[in-house]
Amino acid sequence: QVKLVESGGALVQAGGSLRLSCAASGSIFKINVMGWYRQTPATQRELVARITSGGSTNYADSVKGRFTISRDNAENTVYLQMNSLKPEDTAVYYCKTLVELYPSKEFQFWGQGTQVTVSS
Repeated sequence: QVKLVESGGALVQAGGSLRLSCAASGSIFKINVMGWYRQTPATQRELVARITSGGSTNYADSVKGRFTISRDNAENTVYLQMNSLKPEDTAVYYCKTLVELYPSKEFQFWGQGTQVTVSS
């Protein structure tokens, strides 16, 4: 029904930057919330940042001031600009969307994940 394609994960040195992208496609009436989560083998999946259709954002405390989430509503795409990366940012990053396939009926979809590795 809805496909999420993520890109942008890579190996980068500490202090560097990356930009993740997640494009949604399919039978979409409206995308309400788009967000990024991350997970390591030792941790549960956690929220990194999320953005509503109106542009309101929330960030994990650990990334505030370093990461910026944005979205292109016309392209159904969400971005995560990650600056001043730290080794502890190393994780698989997942895109998540809350999508109305038809009015007032919301569904949750996840991307396949993209690996971000920050070397010290």
